[in-house]
Amino acid sequence: MKFRNFPMVPRVVFGRGSFNQINEILAPKRKSDKAPFIYIIDAVFEGNNWLLDRIDLKFNDKIIFQSAKEEPKTIRVDELRDQIVAEFDDLPSGIIGIGGGTMLDYAKAVALMLTNPGSSADYQGWDLVKNQGIYHVGIPTISGTGAEVSRTTVLTGPVKKLGMNSDYTPFDQVVLDPELTAGVPTNQWFYTGMDCYIHCIESLTGTYLNTFSESYGEKSLELCREVYLEKEERDEDAQNKLMMASWHGGMSIAYSQVGVAHAMSYGLSYLLGTKHGVGNCIVFDQLEEFYPDGVKEFKQMVKRHNIDIPQGLCANLTDKEFDTMIDVALSLVPLWENALGKDWQQTITRKKLRTMYEKM
Repeated sequence: MKFRNFPMVPRVVFGRGSFNQINEILAPKRKSDKAPFIYIIDAVFEGNNWLLDRIDLKFNDKIIFQSAKEEPKTIRVDELRDQIVAEFDDLPSGIIGIGGGTMLDYAKAVALMLTNPGSSADYQGWDLVKNQGIYHVGIPTISGTGAEVSRTTVLTGPVKKLGMNSDYTPFDQVVLDPELTAGVPTNQWFYTGMDCYIHCIESLTGTYLNTFSESYGEKSLELCREVYLEKEERDEDAQNKLMMASWHGGMSIAYSQVGVAHAMSYGLSYLLGTKHGVGNCIVFDQLEEFYPDGVKEFKQMVKRHNIDIPQGLCANLTDKEFDTMIDVALSLVPLWENALGKDWQQTITRKKLRTMYEKM
């Protein structure tokens, strides 16, 4: 047997207030006064001096405020790459993503596309990226996606929603500052945190499970349960623990995979633009057949935090639209294999998926 030699984030700093060290961390990585640092920051922080005043812009450094209202798209990655290439003579010293999973995925993808030809859509798949990207840093401001630690950057392209999964994708540096997650709206806090919880359930019950994945998944699950089932408030301790749950949850799928909820959520996102976290919740809410214990616990969390899971998204879809979602979901073969084994197609048919989507 040949074992995969997976990359991990080589440098990480954790702690409340650790974002204050960002300038110190970046300074040794500056290649020249003509090679800028490019910050891709969630547009929600535009005008937020509490965060922006701590970024020391020098020379021709640039901040790009990017909306997170839509899932990351290949066309936008290509636009950002083209904008940077047109504006600067030298390759940037680095790309720094600040925000949720959308910003982190944009940062990873743009860093790769500055050194790889063509469109980012050409690299949607497994191990298609050939050249190492430029230096890139991830700074999450919400916890749950695991994008800060994963080897993928999930993008919606012209024909599919699929990540650029490669050994070159992980960040070179991650800054984990739980203070940055304060003030996240309750629904968003829940939906994104449940992305982490579902990572754990799918990893720990999957056929790809191994001791490496299990050790991270079990710790992440323990932290998720403490935050969403035991703690009475979203205090500093809860912020700290959810940030580490996200890290461990991302690591739990680094050497395994996710499963049914993610495969079907990709279909929803591609067709309807449903954000990843809420899409996972919509799907997982209907998956008692596959994850009975996890779904039962998930419903307890939903009730405890008075969260509304959207209903009826697929009520008025056409046959063609159902087929589009089903095509996207079925293309994610490793996810189905992890969930159900090599013979997964005996269980998951187009008719079966259609019936499942109709409940959402």
